[in-house]
Amino acid sequence: MKEQILILDFGSQYTQLIARRVRELNTYCEIHPYNHIPEINDSIKGIILSGSPCSVLDPSSPDVDLALFGNLPVLGVCYGAQLIAKKYGGNVLPSKIREFGRANLHKIDQHNALMKEIELDSQVWMSHGDTISFLPDTFEVITSTESVEVAGYKMKDKPVFGIQFHPEVTHTTQGKDLLRNFVVHISKCTQDWTPDIFVENTIENLKATLGNDKVVMGLSGGVDSSVAAMLIHKAIGKNLHCIFVDNGLLRKDEFGQVLDSYKHMGLNVKGVNASSKFYKALEGLSDPEEKRKAIGNAFIEVFDEEAHKIKDVKWLGQGTIYPDVIESISVKGPSATIKSHHNVGGLPDFMKLKVIEPLNTLFKDEVRNVGKTMEIDGAILGRHPFPGPGLGIRILGDITEAKVKVLQEVDHIFISALKEHNLYNEIWQAGSILLPIQSVGVMGDERTYENVVSLRAVTSVDGMTADWYPLPYKFLADLSNKIINSVKGVNRVVYDISSKPPATIEWE
Repeated sequence: MKEQILILDFGSQYTQLIARRVRELNTYCEIHPYNHIPEINDSIKGIILSGSPCSVLDPSSPDVDLALFGNLPVLGVCYGAQLIAKKYGGNVLPSKIREFGRANLHKIDQHNALMKEIELDSQVWMSHGDTISFLPDTFEVITSTESVEVAGYKMKDKPVFGIQFHPEVTHTTQGKDLLRNFVVHISKCTQDWTPDIFVENTIENLKATLGNDKVVMGLSGGVDSSVAAMLIHKAIGKNLHCIFVDNGLLRKDEFGQVLDSYKHMGLNVKGVNASSKFYKALEGLSDPEEKRKAIGNAFIEVFDEEAHKIKDVKWLGQGTIYPDVIESISVKGPSATIKSHHNVGGLPDFMKLKVIEPLNTLFKDEVRNVGKTMEIDGAILGRHPFPGPGLGIRILGDITEAKVKVLQEVDHIFISALKEHNLYNEIWQAGSILLPIQSVGVMGDERTYENVVSLRAVTSVDGMTADWYPLPYKFLADLSNKIINSVKGVNRVVYDISSKPPATIEWE
């Protein structure tokens, strides 16, 4: 039973970041909704209570019974800190001035274990509308800012801490040091959660679970499915049957290139060209959700047909990663379905296969580290994320084969240019979007009325938040010129400078 930190989610947008920071300390952790707490057993070394968009002053706000945790170390972050203080007799009041943004630690009790080696004037990130105005005698203040007296506290007789700022965001410059203090020094975690150990344990578990059974798996050419396939391959070899479907919505020449790379990895892969089936399923559809569902249903039909050609298959392998799992679990209040997810759910009952998901405890960066440990080709591990529905959600409006061809050419020029100018690895995700509008242009002596494409390039860590990448003006000018001159049907190129939030990375 591996040791872990338990993170209780009260709906904060930053909860996954807390988990990622803990994982960076080579310590396993799990996120659970505050109202679905797992059994508190010996594997749990400490508990972190997340922030929340709610106020503890609201009678219907999320709550938790702190007695469940016994004498385990507890760290409340923002809402979590206010909740602990209020439940033990402290006062929480609406802030006179809502505090969002940078602040500096004005006072620090450097003898306190949580604040060990945190420097005076260290920058922190505030995001709260309520303030802890009073602490009971059983608590002591361990840090303050200029305007917030209780920026951090500790219970005098228990390892229970609260901080009003967010240590998980990069704007808190010593946030990782503070989390290390809690995870390593206070919770006594041994930091043995490493990619090598994960690979070794996962392969052994897959061998024990699968035995001589056959597994079928759909590959996408992306990081997650490729790493998951290699783990299963190392456990059961040729009993893994992989299927790579060309849905007609891949990037230019991607089908052949990906198949070739998989053969070099020793995987047992069958390529299936089903473009026409997908185009037919998409006829007349413009709504993004309808397009996603049509693509998903067509994929299931093709995949099911191919899977039935393999005798005695008992398992379906999937590249589901931890954020997919978390996003499929509802937390009261802030959770909402933003889009249909292609990794969680969607498996029809008639397939009658058990599901194996070797990566469902890992974040994207951890998946890449596991891939490096298994020496998977860097071109696959470094590949930008690409949406499951492919170019189907980068063509706004209805889908036709002709539109796909146009966007494939534009995208090929864009991605090739990023690689040629050593920009590709600086960017987390890049792509091209075909807009459902036409604009007036002039080519030679002729007036044109043709398509507009938008280019999108963002930096991110895990896709939860993203900033647009400041591509050089000269690069953009040359790129626009090349696209318009090379791709028939395009006479205008724009660059998307929206960040997430409020925009999303994909347009649909």
